[in-house]
Amino acid sequence: MNDVHSKSPTVHVAVGVIGNEKGEIFIAQRLPEQHQGGKWEFPGGKVEPGETVQQALTRELKEECNIEVLDSAPLTVVEHQYQDKRVLLDVWWVLKYSGQVEQLEGQQWLWADIAQLDAFQFPDANQPIVERLMDTLNNY
Repeated sequence: MNDVHSKSPTVHVAVGVIGNEKGEIFIAQRLPEQHQGGKWEFPGGKVEPGETVQQALTRELKEECNIEVLDSAPLTVVEHQYQDKRVLLDVWWVLKYSGQVEQLEGQQWLWADIAQLDAFQFPDANQPIVERLMDTLNNY
């Protein structure tokens, strides 16, 4: 009867793609002790019970990046099964924000040129986001 326990619940995550006027995207490196530690990611976090995705996105980006999201738009949704957990990434373009973007959780971070995002190692679940962003760039 191990099957019941091996099916892990889906973790719903709000993800923000924050760009700047230079065509760069804000990314941070996961801490070594975190799931997928050492890999790069877009900021965001779990959607808590009773929270909308936008509320979670606003809360997480305030906690992680020191910004207040003023406007956002849906970019993509990614479902991915890792060996130990299933994730549902609800990915949003952050169109407008107030505050100065910085990393508040002790992670390395940088503004990466959108055309060079594929040079960074992201968790598997983030690959479709990277591809989507690079496709967006190629369509301009």
